[in-house]
Formats: sequence, structure tokens, C-alpha cells
Amino acid sequence: MSNTPHELATEFPEHVALMRHLKETDGHFARLAEAYHEVNRAVHRAETDIEPADDFHIVELRKKRMQLKDEIYGMLVHHEPEAETPVV
Repeated sequence: MSNTPHELATEFPEHVALMRHLKETDGHFARLAEAYHEVNRAVHRAETDIEPADDFHIVELRKKRMQLKDEIYGMLVHHEPEAETPVV
């Protein structure tokens, strides 16, 4: 069982600057990132027995973390910076 936290900056090191930008400019992305971090912390606490949980609960938390990670990754790779540039 892994007890290493899966931080987004570690998972997507090539997108750190974009993640920082999206957290500041895209409310949906910011909410996804916060939800990911909350679930990730819960998984880490369960895996390290800080807050013991049964295997079923840990598996459900991991599935939720993976769903959030997939959605975040989709937003990162499909981000179109020109869409944010105001038309003059």
C-alpha cells in the first residue's frame, strides 16, 4: 500500500504554471483542484492509519481521486490560452 501523497504538482510537473494560472482564473478548475486535494489528503490519512478506514472506503476514495485527476488532466491538455485573450 502506498502512503505517498499524490500532489498535483508531482502528478503533472509539466503543467505547474498552468495549474497555478487556472486556479486563479477558472473557478471550476479551482474547485476541482481543491476537491482533489481534499480527497488526496483523506486517502493519505487512511493509508497511514492517521484516520483508519476499511478497504472498501479507501478504494472508493482512490476512485474519486482518479476521477478528479482525469478531469483535471483533461482541462490541462485541452486548455486554449487564446480563448482568455479579450478581443479588442
